[in-house]
Amino acid sequence: MKPIWIVDDDQSIRFVLEKALLREGLPTRSFTNPREVLKALDGLDDADGPQALVSDIRMPGGSGLDLLTSIKERLPGLPVIIMTAFSDLDSAVSAFQNGAFEYLPKPFDLPKAVELIRRAVEESQREEVAEVKMATTPEMLGQAPAMQDVFRAIGRLSQSNVTVMITGESGSGKELVARALHKHSPRASGPFVAINTAAIPKDLLESELFGHERGAFTGAQTSRRGRFEQADGGTLFLDEIGDMPFDLQTRLLRVLSDGNFYRVGGHNAVKSNVRVIAATHQDLEQRVKQGVFREDLFHRLNVIRLRLPALRERREDVPMLTRHFLLQSAQQLGVEPKRISEAALDLLATFQFPGNVRQLENICHWLTVMAPAQVIETKDLPPEVLGVGSSTLGMVTSFSPAATDAVALPAAAQGEGASSFASASAAGALGSSATSFAPHPVSGLSAPSAGTDKPRSSSWESDLEVEALSLLATDRQDVWDVLTNRFETCLIQAALATTRGRRIEAALKLGIGRNTITRKIQELGIDD
Repeated sequence: MKPIWIVDDDQSIRFVLEKALLREGLPTRSFTNPREVLKALDGLDDADGPQALVSDIRMPGGSGLDLLTSIKERLPGLPVIIMTAFSDLDSAVSAFQNGAFEYLPKPFDLPKAVELIRRAVEESQREEVAEVKMATTPEMLGQAPAMQDVFRAIGRLSQSNVTVMITGESGSGKELVARALHKHSPRASGPFVAINTAAIPKDLLESELFGHERGAFTGAQTSRRGRFEQADGGTLFLDEIGDMPFDLQTRLLRVLSDGNFYRVGGHNAVKSNVRVIAATHQDLEQRVKQGVFREDLFHRLNVIRLRLPALRERREDVPMLTRHFLLQSAQQLGVEPKRISEAALDLLATFQFPGNVRQLENICHWLTVMAPAQVIETKDLPPEVLGVGSSTLGMVTSFSPAATDAVALPAAAQGEGASSFASASAAGALGSSATSFAPHPVSGLSAPSAGTDKPRSSSWESDLEVEALSLLATDRQDVWDVLTNRFETCLIQAALATTRGRRIEAALKLGIGRNTITRKIQELGIDD
């Protein structure tokens, strides 16, 4: 394992950290100023550099913030922890803005310092693995069995020109599949032309598809080729085909039958050699029964059907996709890619994602701009993921435990009438660790108000029972630990609030030992 580099002009600080880290099996290398660090880096390859770096801010011979900037230019993925006195709080803010992993206030609690450095090391190791994976990222990502089935189908169709129908919810990536089918087909050297038939007004769609002659209608001052001509020798992707106007479906059927069509206002047949790939989020069989989609066109398009799974059906792909989109967002914005904690990933993976992959991509854009630190924690996730958004975001709206499934958020974690206890524990109900939320004080453990399906309870125990039933209705096997940790967190935070943060007094009030409350605060990740 690569060493942790410690940079501080104070020999006692270096000595204490070295000994503490060595006891934890973490090798170290110490420096007295930034110049020594930069000189050492000049003589090393990136593979031989530090695993993490801990630096003071104010030192003779250079600033820790300047060192941070230089390090990020050379080793952008290296976690850097900045040590600072309380009076240097502004510098700490600057450190975060410049990409610091975390800042460590002086004087620091040694066990907390070691734990923070260990977190940085673990994050560094995860990033090293992620960078290797990202270097070989294909145009589509997915390890879930459902996505592997899609990949196999694309492989089987790679040498075929057959018409394909892609079905799946909005935002699930249907156009990506269409592009992959084109890229791996004999037509790969030809154009790929996409058109969303639902996004173009009916009066213009015919001209968009088939083109028009000069003077065909008001404003047609020149002749124009349509999408079928533009895609000649390649692939035409017709997205949201289920929304195509009925009268245009007849013209599309004719083109699919013999490859011939007429421009709007034209008299000469145009022949185009095009492979058609269609996509829809609608149930076309039902549209046929309703008389709004031609049955003969349906059978013409439905030669090979590929169903693209919703993101909630391939949750194991969320971590990989999240890291990919965070990297992509950072590249687009010209900033350093943000990292995401395991707890935040666990919570994100349990979200319903009504908008599918497109929604996850948007969330990653939001996090790149809005998350305050370089490491995204659970509390940094957007409101809809944390369960405080409206029910229109795909959350379960019934408070009854029977209404929840293995991944649904109990309605107690949303809505204006929900209990404070359930709101505080929404992250836990979604599968997050006990340290990934901010519990409410004990005084907030009120019963649900009128308007929920559950009658108003007379005590917080009733709310606890409802919460337990919601969790027990899922596939979880850690309900005891989750609820126990949240209960202990609420108690300790309430006691600390009462004693203004005095741990010994809080321990006396709770009837536990001083060492016990210290250990619990560390285990539960309570910020007192």
